[in-house]
Amino acid sequence: MVQKPLMTQGYSLAEEIANSISHGIGLVFGIVGLVLLLVQAVEANAGMTAIASYSLYGGSMILLFLASTLYHAIPHQRAKIWLKKFDHCAIYLLIAGTYTPFLLVGLDSPLARGLMIVIWSLALCGILFKLTIAHRFKVLSLVTYLAMGWLSLIVVYQLAIKLAIGGVTLLAVGGVVYSLGVIFYVCKRIPYSHAIWHGFVLGGSVCHFLAIYLYVGQA
Repeated sequence: MVQKPLMTQGYSLAEEIANSISHGIGLVFGIVGLVLLLVQAVEANAGMTAIASYSLYGGSMILLFLASTLYHAIPHQRAKIWLKKFDHCAIYLLIAGTYTPFLLVGLDSPLARGLMIVIWSLALCGILFKLTIAHRFKVLSLVTYLAMGWLSLIVVYQLAIKLAIGGVTLLAVGGVVYSLGVIFYVCKRIPYSHAIWHGFVLGGSVCHFLAIYLYVGQA
């Protein structure tokens, strides 16, 4: 009789190890990225708006990768239920957190500030949704993630003027990478599909960090 691999939340033990390591790497990247952004802001005397924006962005990135790593690394099933909610709520925070430096530091226009209010309002509503009735509307969660991300098209023209083509290209590539990764997020029959999805999340995060560090911070 062939022994089945240990399964947890639909993943084998080997898959959960890969899931944990992949976003554990992301956690380290988030910490290093936040430090680099804060050092850049202080050295450039960028002001409190930049420091606060980078802190929100870096903090949200660290929170996401920490939540995901803990969710996949801890085998306790009851803990996993709450860590999964924490993980999914952190996605909304990362989306809003990523917008923050682009809108408040890169642009700081009336349109950007208005979009900032909309994005953070949607993020807070999304978190409330995740903590209450999201289990009844699983597809809707994914749709809201993607829709929030691509709302950036509203200010893409302003960003192109302020950040130059390189910054907008990195922003767009990051969005595309995140979106393509969703294919592996939903195709759970593919072995290690979730770890592959994590790889796309890392790729998108790197693109957006570079856009902020190289272009927003230099704007």
